[in-house]
Amino acid sequence: MTTQEIVSKLWNLCNVLRDDGITYHQYVTELTYILFLKMAKETGAESQIPEAYRWDSLTAKSGIELKKFYKELLNHLGESCTGRVREIYQGAATNIDEPKNLEKIITTIDGLDWFSAREEGLGNLYEGLLEKNANEKKSGAGQYFTPRVLIDVMTRLVKPQPKERCNDPACGTFGFMIAAHRYVADQTDDFFDLDADTATFERTEAFTGMELVHDTHRLALMNAMLHNMEGTITLGDTLSNLGKNMRGYDVVLTNPPFGTKKGGERATRDDFTYTTSNKQLNFLQHIYRSLNADGKARAAVVLPDNVLFADGEGEKIRIDLMDKCNLHTVLRLPTGIFYAQGVKTNVLFFTRGRADKGNTQEVWFYDLRTNMPSFGKTNPLKTEHFTDFEAAFEAADRRAVQDERWNVFTREQIALKGNSLDLGLIRDDSVVDYDDLPDPIESGEVAIAQLEEAVDLLQSVVNELKALSEVD
Repeated sequence: MTTQEIVSKLWNLCNVLRDDGITYHQYVTELTYILFLKMAKETGAESQIPEAYRWDSLTAKSGIELKKFYKELLNHLGESCTGRVREIYQGAATNIDEPKNLEKIITTIDGLDWFSAREEGLGNLYEGLLEKNANEKKSGAGQYFTPRVLIDVMTRLVKPQPKERCNDPACGTFGFMIAAHRYVADQTDDFFDLDADTATFERTEAFTGMELVHDTHRLALMNAMLHNMEGTITLGDTLSNLGKNMRGYDVVLTNPPFGTKKGGERATRDDFTYTTSNKQLNFLQHIYRSLNADGKARAAVVLPDNVLFADGEGEKIRIDLMDKCNLHTVLRLPTGIFYAQGVKTNVLFFTRGRADKGNTQEVWFYDLRTNMPSFGKTNPLKTEHFTDFEAAFEAADRRAVQDERWNVFTREQIALKGNSLDLGLIRDDSVVDYDDLPDPIESGEVAIAQLEEAVDLLQSVVNELKALSEVD
């Protein structure tokens, strides 16, 4: 049985819970509680769980007794344990009312082909479940789940290295950091090429994050554990003063949440230079401030279009970004790749400079939006859609790249446009064929239109005068 088959079987269990009124997201959370116990048994990691609350104790019970024991188990693991176990189960509560449904889930999980699951990687199995949840529109999870294809492209281009500190300040289910961890592992033969201290650093310190939503934080902890990652994943709000300590990073990879703070209030961080209620602008401020000012620390960030052209504080933040960092590339992403349909997004790639001024000389734009197919569940984004962009991004001489989607604007040109970065989109052939349009001045269209307007005006005056003479 492949990982994909196991994921499908686990996902189909959610049909069992419909009568209990359980949502898809609640189902994944519920699965996390149960899968943790089973996976701890399968990986020989049960020592961190009290013997009375291990997997075999759970499978030994049924009916009302099982439901009662399960509630007791969740409470005990969340209050009396330590470390990752306590973090995952803290505040845990079950939404399953029907004991037979709980029993069926446990029995099904116990009967899966766990040998195959271990061979293919338990982390891959869990990520598959999270992806399945994100692709189900009714779950609403896609709003925080970035397509894995995009995560992998961003990670490949940023190239995290051993000994570097990587962070995601809005980490969701920890997908970006898992991709960064996987990238370093692939470059170092699963860390075997590293000395013992560096290998320990990669496992315990290199990859960190912060997540605001409790249930999502729980999923992130589980995801990290199954990938043998022990870095700190904090439950909290990066845009509160808790985020002030998140700094000194070599790499940031993230897709911050879209929207404004509830009620329109400003961020509670008291160290931001520019105050705004726009979450993305605040996250952008946080990200470039959190990078080491060494000329090498870098970031790739998914942001909506409004960040590129918002005026007022938005313009000031873009100027500050281009002063402190080399904003070298903006990827204009296609629509339809996120749960919220119609949201227009971009990836900003930048490197923190050593100085606080003059780091951006020019910005390259790649338009992956115009004249692209409509993406969605039936037509997902694929690796090959990024092939030309990656080639342009990695080119030794960017000016030698022959690609109409690839354009550059100097810092001076951007300043003349009011420091807007809403640039680089090519002509849209679906709207009009520009080459076939005659010049409106040369063709006389403008003069004809002006003459027609004058005739209309004269006619209206004549009509008014005629009406007056008839009254007299």
